[in-house]
Amino acid sequence: MGFMDFFKKLGKREEEVVEFPEEVIEPGNKVTVRIETLANFIDTERVARLLREGNIVFLKVADMQKKDLGEFQNCVQKLKRLCNQGGWDIAGIEEGYLVLTPTFARIER
Repeated sequence: MGFMDFFKKLGKREEEVVEFPEEVIEPGNKVTVRIETLANFIDTERVARLLREGNIVFLKVADMQKKDLGEFQNCVQKLKRLCNQGGWDIAGIEEGYLVLTPTFARIER
C-alpha cells in the first residue's frame, strides 16, 4: 500500500442510510407560526401573549430599529426578560428579524 493509496482509502467513506419513522400529525397537534411586526413598546405584550398561546413568532424589527434605536433596545431587553421568565427562547436571525419560540421548541444555535 503506497502513501497515496492510504489517503484515498481515508477519503472513501461508506454512507450509512438511516430511516426515520413517519410521524402522523393529528389535527389537534398543529403549531402556528406567526409573522408579526414590532412597531412600538406596547407590542411586546402582544408578542408575549402569542407565545403563551403556543405560537412560534417571527418578529420583524427592522423598521423600528431604523426609526428609534433606543426604544428598539428597550423592547429587545423586555422580550429577553419575558423569555427568561416564561422559559421561551429568543434569537436574532438575518438582519431585522427575531424568532421567539414557546417552551416546547428550542432554537439550535
